[in-house]
Amino acid sequence: MTLVRALLLESLHPRATEVLTKAGIEVDNHVGAMDEDELIAALDGVELLGIRSKTHLTERVIEASPSLLAVGAFSIGTNQIDLGAAARHGVAAFNAPFQNTRSVVEMAVSEMISLTRRLAEHNNQMHEGVWSKSAEGAHEIRGRTLGIVGYGNIGSQLSVIAEALGMNVIFYDTAEKLALGNATPMPSLEALLGEADIVTLHVDGRAGNQDFFGREQFAAMKPGAKFLNLSRGFITDMDALGDALESGQVGGAALDVFPVEPKKKGDLFESPLRGKRNVILTPHIGGSTEEAQRDIGQFVASRLRDYVKYASTSLSVNLPSQSLEQLQGSHRVAHLHANVPGVLAAVNQVFAAHGVNIDAQMLSTRGDLGYVVTDVASGLSREAVDELRAMPGTVKVRVVS
Repeated sequence: MTLVRALLLESLHPRATEVLTKAGIEVDNHVGAMDEDELIAALDGVELLGIRSKTHLTERVIEASPSLLAVGAFSIGTNQIDLGAAARHGVAAFNAPFQNTRSVVEMAVSEMISLTRRLAEHNNQMHEGVWSKSAEGAHEIRGRTLGIVGYGNIGSQLSVIAEALGMNVIFYDTAEKLALGNATPMPSLEALLGEADIVTLHVDGRAGNQDFFGREQFAAMKPGAKFLNLSRGFITDMDALGDALESGQVGGAALDVFPVEPKKKGDLFESPLRGKRNVILTPHIGGSTEEAQRDIGQFVASRLRDYVKYASTSLSVNLPSQSLEQLQGSHRVAHLHANVPGVLAAVNQVFAAHGVNIDAQMLSTRGDLGYVVTDVASGLSREAVDELRAMPGTVKVRVVS
């Protein structure tokens, strides 16, 4: 196999580099994020890209990077990747859907307790030299109602832990979800907001969620209720939240994500929430524990490695999924194509015409794409591969051995 190069951005955990270098992949690490022009220049001759949330892999970047084979989002979300454009150009995309779930949940629990006990306010006063011992406005979370908006991996695990702490749990999700423990699904977001003492958002990054939570939603909350957002920054109207905090409609807030975030550590952070009382602001660190980042590094880097070495698309978020390991023959030919009838027969006709014997073969489809992976014996010719590339509807052909 020819030398494969990987570019890892945004200070990924060293485990990612370890996994890739052990597989014989050359790795270049970069501390910060990159904009489009920087990324296009950096991806010249690079097959694998690893990013977090601040680097955006746009269609322009993908079109300008013909050597790119796969991108790994070392995070839960993939909204920073144009998945459709990646699929059309045969670039596999992978993420880490579960690895930082526990870290985000534990942070949410700590912030719920901190806001309810007014710890942020007391901490600030102590640092200013003010001793203000008082029970005013401080409560236990036991017996209070937690409203979870978005009952996916994080929301549902938070539900279980919150219930173990003695909280009443209600949740709202646009999709029907199985309630865990004694959690109660609510018929609407408005119904949840009217009952919850604490509202926490755990929704995904789809474009339709822009400003999902604004003035109308803050006004519908119980007066003095607490608000948390550890999911996506652009879903919250920050000015509306600032006004709700000033009026007392919202009694405290904790935010880990923001509509606009600095590119790298040490950059200036601007927000209308800076300096407000009983507000916890953290720099997008919900999943930033050593354990979570190590596990994410291991998981996503392993997916990238397996795609390069075995053409495995297992757990890809944009290509047909095939879980592949050791080759059954001398070569493996991976043919990504438009999902139309007759492709498998056409692929096999090419092999037959060139005298290539098939040892194993698998076809899978996903939406508009199909993926044929064929293990063949020795004798695979360049002419046969070129003919596969020239077939109508072909997106990308790769040969691994």
